[in-house]
Amino acid sequence: MTRRIIIDTDTAADDCFALFVGLCHPEAQLEAVTIVAGNVEFDQQIENALLALDTAGRSGTVPVYPGCRKPMLRPWHRASAHGDGKGNWDFPKPPGGAESEHAVDALLRLVDESPGEIDIVAIGPLTNLAAAVVQDPDFPRKVRSLFIMGGCNNSVGNVTAAAEYNFYVDPEAARIVLRAGFATTIVTWTLTLAQALWDRERLKKIEALDTPLSRFFSIVNQPTLEADEARGIMGSTHPDSLTAMLLVQPDLVKRAGRCHVDVETQGELTRGYSLFDWRADRNPPNATVVEEIDTEGFFAAMVEILSTSTGENAPSTRESV
Repeated sequence: MTRRIIIDTDTAADDCFALFVGLCHPEAQLEAVTIVAGNVEFDQQIENALLALDTAGRSGTVPVYPGCRKPMLRPWHRASAHGDGKGNWDFPKPPGGAESEHAVDALLRLVDESPGEIDIVAIGPLTNLAAAVVQDPDFPRKVRSLFIMGGCNNSVGNVTAAAEYNFYVDPEAARIVLRAGFATTIVTWTLTLAQALWDRERLKKIEALDTPLSRFFSIVNQPTLEADEARGIMGSTHPDSLTAMLLVQPDLVKRAGRCHVDVETQGELTRGYSLFDWRADRNPPNATVVEEIDTEGFFAAMVEILSTSTGENAPSTRESV
């Protein structure tokens, strides 16, 4: 069954690959891309989204809406792992541009126009969605489902020992969204490290595809791979594309459970800590948390997408910047 999707993103590296899922998977119909402050400079995120659309041969077919340019209460915090989010590569400037409508207004409008029909994949900080909830408290009940990449299941984060990046950047927004009443599924950093990590052998298989999408992937993924390996993670991590893929291909989920999830906003050492409380008798569950996936199936599904003969705009070689 085709899913009508909005991807809310801080477009860099794996976010681009999540857009490819929305653009190329047969069960996905990408309705819009909304941009939120996160990985890299905001205007660069817009350009990266437009570049991903152009690479897939879809320029001008999916609107890109700029959203909140900073977290709700805090200074913006850059993610250092992704360079400029496009592999530090000198791609031609993509055609077209972003829409003038603010992402929060677009989210509210698009969901109001099709209540119960739109799925949202949130793969950046949750600022846009929190702002939408503040404007319309009924917004969560009009969204068919919300898939969030964020948090770590009571384990070590990737920014601090306590916190994963998306929840760390805007913990107030994450708390608002988790308490708002969405039909929420969460894909955690914990799961990514264990089950969505691609070593160099797998990455060579993608490179060997030699399609426009696979060439783009190999270029854009390189800074993430290098940053991960410098931290002792032997491969590149793919939490965002995994989150998008699990929405459109739910058979890849092997185990998931209902859980109460909340986010720390006040702790000096634990800002953005995500509490996963599995004791249903203590705290009623508010999210489905993915615990195990078909790792080989996910990789095979992404290889199939990157094999797609769509778009001819990703060069095999360019001068790096």
